[in-house]
Amino acid sequence: MDQGNESQITEFLLLGLSEEPEMQPFLFGMFLSMYLVTICGNLLIIIAFISDSHLHTPMYFFLSNLSFVDICLTSTIVSKVLENLQTQSRVITYEACITQMYFFVLFEGLDVFLLTAMAYDRFVAICFPLHYMVIMNPWLCRLLVLVCWVISVLHSLLQSLLMLQLSFCAHFKIPHFFCELNEMVELACSDNFINEIMIYFGAGLLGGGALTAIFYSYSRIVSSIRAISSAQGKYKAFSTCLSHLSVVTLFFCTAIGVYFSSAASYSAHSNATASILYTVVTPMLNPFIYSLRNKDIKAALKKFFQNGAFKGIVLGLMKRQH
Repeated sequence: MDQGNESQITEFLLLGLSEEPEMQPFLFGMFLSMYLVTICGNLLIIIAFISDSHLHTPMYFFLSNLSFVDICLTSTIVSKVLENLQTQSRVITYEACITQMYFFVLFEGLDVFLLTAMAYDRFVAICFPLHYMVIMNPWLCRLLVLVCWVISVLHSLLQSLLMLQLSFCAHFKIPHFFCELNEMVELACSDNFINEIMIYFGAGLLGGGALTAIFYSYSRIVSSIRAISSAQGKYKAFSTCLSHLSVVTLFFCTAIGVYFSSAASYSAHSNATASILYTVVTPMLNPFIYSLRNKDIKAALKKFFQNGAFKGIVLGLMKRQH
């Protein structure tokens, strides 16, 4: 295509999940309710970690970081969805679309790497219990989180810079409810070969590498659990991994299912609908998975809400309103 005849568009249309007007109030209520539950649930995890010194352990340190990333990931997507549904406008500017795509790739990558770091934490806790606190010291935990951020930022920056090299001329309708990387690349009217290569390379190297590390960690964990003689000891060791394993399964199965199904038989509507699972539903369910059977988090939250400082904050807010 002749690059000189292309005119770079300045905005896109997000087609969303449905174009039927009667569905818009339902979709607004659904996204708003899931967004509020996600924010509240993950915020409670962070509050529990900060307020209770007994939770200042590697496992809860990673969990609080995961909760923060889940809040950011959901806010990146759902805030724009709610705005569009409320204003009945599907328009998003080119700059806003690139920005949303950048932060989506960033926080999705952080989710993957933090889940990998948590798998390593469980591996050390079960396979090397006597050396756990020596190996998983605060310095190493902070370093692991820093590495997660650096890799995710660089990967997201690379994908965004490559996206800025593409031209969009005739096709400006995105068959999705947010600016998803694959959808953006498919809409380009200039050569997108390098972008597609980097998408698969990033998914294979980073996502595949993280998944391999998680599988390896759990293969060693299973071997260690099988070596435990007592049934009670086996159950106690496995129960410490159950929450993390549930979140890993939910996140990776939904994300991989979306990408493989879209590659096998592309359907824009079904792809957008399925994307809700790993972009909105999974961050919403994470706090419930980690806290329902976790007595430490429940105790920390109960202590926080019974604390005089919390009551003072509530009374102060009530006085300001009056």
